[in-house]
Amino acid sequence: MRAKVGDSLVAESNKVDAPSRHGEIIEVRGEDGAPPYVVRWSDGHEGLVYPGSDAHVLPAPT
Repeated sequence: MRAKVGDSLVAESNKVDAPSRHGEIIEVRGEDGAPPYVVRWSDGHEGLVYPGSDAHVLPAPT
């Protein structure tokens, strides 16, 4: 997984009918875009994230 500041992180839920979480990557702490990432989630919380296999990155609009 590779990302840059401004990209979106989507973490899919592992529960049926539970919503996925969406956030903006505001800091990349790994080398060459690798995790971990600091993410500002849509509810306003920020946190350090090591994305699992249920997450994917959406590039920022250009």
